[in-house]
Amino acid sequence: MTVKVAIAQMNSTVGDLAGNRAKIFDLSRRAFEAGADIVLTPELSLVGYPPEDLLLRNAFYAKTQEAFAGLAADLAQFKDLHVVVGLPLQDEKGVRHNAASVLLNGEVLGTYRKHDLPNTTVFDEKRYFTSSDQAFVFGVKGVRFGINICEDTWFEHAPMRARAAGAQVLLVPNGSPYHMNKQHLRYETMRQNVSAQGMALVYANLVGGQDELIFDGDSFVMDAAGTICAQLRHFEEDLQLVEFDGATPVPQALAAPLTTEAQVYQALVLGVRDYIGKNGFPGVLIGMSGGVDSALTLAIAVDALGADKVRAVMMPSQFTADISWIDSRDMVKRLNVRYDEIPIKQTFDAFRATLAGEFAGLAEDATEENIQARIRGTLLMALSNKHGSIVLTTGNKSEMAVGYCTLYGDMAGGFAVIKDIAKTLVYRLCAYRNGVSEVIPERILTRGPSAELRADQLDQDSLPPYDVLDGIMQLYMEENRPIADIIEAGYPPADVAKITRLIKINEYKRRQSPVGIRVTHRGFGRDWRYPITSKFYE
Repeated sequence: MTVKVAIAQMNSTVGDLAGNRAKIFDLSRRAFEAGADIVLTPELSLVGYPPEDLLLRNAFYAKTQEAFAGLAADLAQFKDLHVVVGLPLQDEKGVRHNAASVLLNGEVLGTYRKHDLPNTTVFDEKRYFTSSDQAFVFGVKGVRFGINICEDTWFEHAPMRARAAGAQVLLVPNGSPYHMNKQHLRYETMRQNVSAQGMALVYANLVGGQDELIFDGDSFVMDAAGTICAQLRHFEEDLQLVEFDGATPVPQALAAPLTTEAQVYQALVLGVRDYIGKNGFPGVLIGMSGGVDSALTLAIAVDALGADKVRAVMMPSQFTADISWIDSRDMVKRLNVRYDEIPIKQTFDAFRATLAGEFAGLAEDATEENIQARIRGTLLMALSNKHGSIVLTTGNKSEMAVGYCTLYGDMAGGFAVIKDIAKTLVYRLCAYRNGVSEVIPERILTRGPSAELRADQLDQDSLPPYDVLDGIMQLYMEENRPIADIIEAGYPPADVAKITRLIKINEYKRRQSPVGIRVTHRGFGRDWRYPITSKFYE
């Protein structure tokens, strides 16, 4: 006898209990009509993931239970359909669990409580939840299904307990955030910890953007031999039914794999779309410079939101090269977005006149450069306040690492789209996007990068080449490698010393930067927690 399991790869919104409940119901209805016996939703699907300190509020649990009871009553009409729903539970003693309950004919058939609580990188589940070591297994048409939640399957303990309790197939609700090429790591980990126990598994992952985190979906089914039998869409909601012949999944067509550049670009598009949409902003503003970072940010914004919700503003000074505004005009025409030019020379001159007495006898330096950036930031924020659109900042990870950015200037805004994108990756993403359709003028990609805050300025006047900077940053910041190892890898000692020092002393800037999308396994955000005040030097 066959069992049909529907994977509901859904985009939950944190705290939207009514919306998430309605989405689970609709996915269950569609699955029931297609003949499903089981519907598997992602981790904490009813409340969204991660709820963070909402989990410390009693009212959150009360409202969750109210929504859960309503959902159970709604689903009762789908006779004999087992629906696995993720939700937080709090008992009468205040003990909290990350749980998944199986609803059947309007009742709770049983509940599994998560065992392994992640407390590294972007996770801090031990702050909120208590671990449980109880297995839960239920039968459908002669097949025994166990449940583990996300991190449980990254170790062998919980899968072993499920197998010992009689599970033949493991259902795994997930809230597994994306970083580059993570899917391969998921496959290998599941083979090591689940397939090795002799179980097939159904891996249902969340999809969507939640603040800086991106959930890529990429749900899949793996048989007991470790072979991928089904693969859902990347970065999109999806619902797929997988047929099991006993405990063996029947193979079906797999979603085509993506290149790294395609993965990252789609993650950024999804992140912008959900941050703007879920928070109710009517549109976005982007300060155009004629450079590669603002060009990439503009392309992502248009792909995420549509041209009608994007406005580009060019704010030239006396240091802005003609090709900068020419290329900006070219690009906005290709994308058909609203474009305005607001020259800042007169405003800059007024600032200098106001400060002339204070600055008398002192040479011009970064102070005057920063004033220009802050004028631009002020103008963008004024437009944001007046019209309601949020400002997307355009700084990349390389700049954020070494402080090549201005507080209350180019850092001013509400969402940092490419905050976790190294400069060298910026160029690769531009090339990828132009391979889809050529929206970024070629000259933007070939000219030397410059902030254009003084005459004939280039980034490499004060920084090593970006391939060197990015290599050092990756080894030191992302991989946590010792300085001696970075030098041994071939990077010039002087550059290593300079870049690692700049990373350290610019922590105060990064703490004041907008939240931005995370696409590496370590970004400047939830998983980077260095003190601002520190005398330690390696």
